[in-house]
Amino acid sequence: MHLLNFSGANLDKKNSKVIVVMPAYNAAKTLVKTYNAIPKQYVDEIILVDDCSKDDTVKIAKKLSLSIIVHGRNKGYGANQKTCYKSALQKGAGIIVLLHPDYQYDPKKIPEIIRPIKDGKADVVYGSRMLIPGSSKKGGMPWWKRIGNKLLTIYFNLFLGIKITDAATGYIAYSRKVLESIPFNKNSDGFTFDEQAMIQVVSKNFRTAEIPIPTRYAADSSSTTFPTCVKYGMSLLWNVIRYKLHKYGIKKYYLLD
Repeated sequence: MHLLNFSGANLDKKNSKVIVVMPAYNAAKTLVKTYNAIPKQYVDEIILVDDCSKDDTVKIAKKLSLSIIVHGRNKGYGANQKTCYKSALQKGAGIIVLLHPDYQYDPKKIPEIIRPIKDGKADVVYGSRMLIPGSSKKGGMPWWKRIGNKLLTIYFNLFLGIKITDAATGYIAYSRKVLESIPFNKNSDGFTFDEQAMIQVVSKNFRTAEIPIPTRYAADSSSTTFPTCVKYGMSLLWNVIRYKLHKYGIKKYYLLD
């Protein structure tokens, strides 16, 4: 994996259509702030998929310049992303940017996260909260999440043969050919979706890059609990083992077929 540090990117939109997708669940408190921070000159369309929120997320979204899709029932974070990506591909996106509407990831980084794809240097770009030493602590990431993230990242690097700094990021830019090539619809409907997609990206030998992003942990941002993170981490360890078994022809893994 190539680590690219872009700053002050001056990017035009002539190469491909950029669509930002926002998987939303109870994002009423942060949606407007997130939307207003998106540099619109770099984005052709914004799609919000609401996963049956219990607050005013949809009501607020209707007042913004968004394409809105509403799930009739709560399907989960991964299932939400599946709807996001299928919709973006149907709308002709060349680059799809995953952006959480809880303002935890900085929308102003969109020009930088799409730049390596626009320049033909990467197929997937990950926003890393860990690339700059001390950034995650400064941004308020709980100590147990920092430790868990580091351990998970070491595990991914060791067994997938890659070099990343933040295996648990949720700020990702995909080129169209990646989402057309990986079977993301087979992935979990829950929180392991992003990392399963990372495994699929590695298995297809796509070019990847990272850019540094600031860490934000605020009271109104979504966050998982410690028990949920432990369950999530154990599931990912097993996913990587299954990848290795598949790679060496020992046992096929359906996510890679």
